[in-house]
Amino acid sequence: MIPLIDIASLFASDSQIRRETDRAIMAAAQDSGFMVVTGLGAEGGADPDCRSELLRFFTLPQQAKTPLSRRKFAPDNPNVYRGYFPVQEGQATCKEGIDIGPDLLDPQRRKADDPLREATPLPEERDLPGWRASAADYFAAMEATGAALMASIARGLGLPESTFAPYFEQGISTLRLLRYPPRLLGSAELRDPELSVEDRGERRLLAGKAHVDSGFVTLLQQHGVSGLQAQLPDGSWHDVPPQEGGLVVNFGKLLERWTGGRIRATPHRILANEAERFSIPFFYEPAAEARIAPLPLAQAERFEPFVYGDHLWSAMTRFIEFQGLENLRPAQAA
Repeated sequence: MIPLIDIASLFASDSQIRRETDRAIMAAAQDSGFMVVTGLGAEGGADPDCRSELLRFFTLPQQAKTPLSRRKFAPDNPNVYRGYFPVQEGQATCKEGIDIGPDLLDPQRRKADDPLREATPLPEERDLPGWRASAADYFAAMEATGAALMASIARGLGLPESTFAPYFEQGISTLRLLRYPPRLLGSAELRDPELSVEDRGERRLLAGKAHVDSGFVTLLQQHGVSGLQAQLPDGSWHDVPPQEGGLVVNFGKLLERWTGGRIRATPHRILANEAERFSIPFFYEPAAEARIAPLPLAQAERFEPFVYGDHLWSAMTRFIEFQGLENLRPAQAA
């Protein structure tokens, strides 16, 4: 089903235990495409205190969040890719949140002429004292975990463990904080087939419609309230309950393609609850300039090399909140 894997050995020197962990990770990646990992260490960040600190963002009054909004929701704001987005009622995906880029760690990762590397609008220190430093620590911990997982995947594929590391230097990973408001059963939306699904004989509202992540590796910390489901290879939907001290890991469509289908990108969705739900996904991504070319894997389908930032921008500007912005980022030669 959804395996639970202790990955502490990935941060240690080469050992038989690490090889066993690699095998467990590859088995999960090839089967369900989902796993829950523990053993993150003291700096792993998957603990209640760290989570509560990050989620302090949602204690801000609306007048403090609105200036951080993406241009879609505040036309005078310069930021189009990073920043705050409010709840959009009446949609299958019903959530508010903020997307935070790696400039939180290092302002040098910004690039003025590339919206994928724009500055992240952040709350004022006076509004959330200490929050920026806590968020930066968590971002760094998730980058370290993502790098360890990619090294494990490389070893599992029979490639040098450093195969993926150069691609993720100066990466454009995203830390996202999410709040799903309560959605009550029996509401008018329950009768809308676009907004609800059948789950074990019961009609349930959606809070996030079924999708496959577009990128590489997603690290998700949940906050006590269930709702996440993964679609297993037989087509059934399986609950992925919160695991204190653990992170849910799933793999994206680009990693599936890059590895010739050896890694599985799994559809997943969020069912609504009568309780408020929070989650903290981290999308581990390479540099915008990274050139993605076929790996030396036997029988893997060949494809034309492409620049990751071009792929990401093309995918993003198909969504309604970004339509019309296509020309803001010129393509780069692969």
